[in-house]
Amino acid sequence: MPRVLVVDDEESVCQMLRDLLEAEGYAVLTALHASKALEYLYGKDEVNAVLVDIRMPDIDGLEFFAQIRREGYTVPVIVMTAYGTTDTAIQAMKLGAFDYVLKPFNIEELLLTVQKAVEVDHMARELTALRRELAGKAPGKEIEELIGRSAAMHEVYKQIGKFADTDYTILIVGETGTGKELVAGAVHRNSKRRDGPFVRINCAAIPENLLESELFGYEKGAFTGASSRKLGKFELAHGGTLFLDEISEIPLAMQAKLLRVLQEKEFDRVGGIKPIKVDTRIIAATNRDLGEMVCEGSFRADLYYRLNVITIRMPPLRERKEDIGLLATHFIQQAAAKLNKPVQGISDEARELLEAYDWPGNVRELRNVCERAVVLTRSLLIVPEDLPATLQSGFEGEVTAEKWTGQTLYEILSDVERSVILRALKKHNFNRTKTAQELGINRRTLYEKIKEHGLETSLTEE
Repeated sequence: MPRVLVVDDEESVCQMLRDLLEAEGYAVLTALHASKALEYLYGKDEVNAVLVDIRMPDIDGLEFFAQIRREGYTVPVIVMTAYGTTDTAIQAMKLGAFDYVLKPFNIEELLLTVQKAVEVDHMARELTALRRELAGKAPGKEIEELIGRSAAMHEVYKQIGKFADTDYTILIVGETGTGKELVAGAVHRNSKRRDGPFVRINCAAIPENLLESELFGYEKGAFTGASSRKLGKFELAHGGTLFLDEISEIPLAMQAKLLRVLQEKEFDRVGGIKPIKVDTRIIAATNRDLGEMVCEGSFRADLYYRLNVITIRMPPLRERKEDIGLLATHFIQQAAAKLNKPVQGISDEARELLEAYDWPGNVRELRNVCERAVVLTRSLLIVPEDLPATLQSGFEGEVTAEKWTGQTLYEILSDVERSVILRALKKHNFNRTKTAQELGINRRTLYEKIKEHGLETSLTEE
């Protein structure tokens, strides 16, 4: 039975909320002051959501919220206030409160908010348990996790909790490197299809002439070299979820075939004559504006509307800089464990440099920087000297001898290459084709270099 903690200095409010929530099937703990509420949290009772009044005599709601977050309690906190437009309510949301409700209560709204908070808490606990279970079964292969306590990430968690257990098609939008695949994985693991396969395909990484056979498979003899039948991604994902990353890169002719699968739940293998029924949930992701592509004629409007049933937006890292320290610590500890180095974290000075940077490559770029720093450092903490020169200087400036002091030739060349590629990408508004032409390399090589340096961002085609 889900347990809700109610914290309010008015006994009548506590009693009213107890009666209301118990009638909905919740177990309810009440506290007239924050110190008593802390006792509940520190005790053995598991709490799945907290309702706390902002104005209380001993510790106000914001101080209470900040304290439990400092001590590692991630339970969703719903703020209650009679002053919904005041700075305190707004500040609570900025600090990462799950939501706030106004007094006098709208009962329907209150119950819905509590229900969503409990669902998000349940999802978070399931993800943690699943990570531990899979880590135990396959040492060294932990599930990649969504990390962040910012208000922007709480919105993502709420949407995952709300839509995961449906069969709706989900479109995840956001710049490359923000973690769209992690969201897709979280949706699958919290859905009724969790025991089915989770199949991924990067539509941009598959040559156009091979994409059809990758998605739909082919029959023996369908073309030269087809010596046996091959199952496509749709069949492999039957009963589970198919994640189509960079769906904007699918050619128009292939978009029509994809639309048929979404509408009719069937397709033909290449060289096949019999339609194949499939039960596969689709989650798609893109770093481009599909609506704009529809207007340009490069993306089918009917497919766009089929995909855009539910949209989850992953915020870029520059919009949630309060998560950078948390993410960096996680990546540093992860890399240190792999390298068996006693690196424990990051210095305040180095963290400030990370937070001052705009991260065009988002979380993926941050991970690469942290892993590189762990390799280079000779201390227990990552310090500014362990970070790339571009972060220390705050911009991609000209190469000087002083900039590379203490680095190996390989590290210097890597930094120079990264800086040159990033400058060319920015010059051409992250258009991959034009950037490759200027650099004198093909698009495939550029794509690999972008991934290598963690520079993936809003890449566009001509």
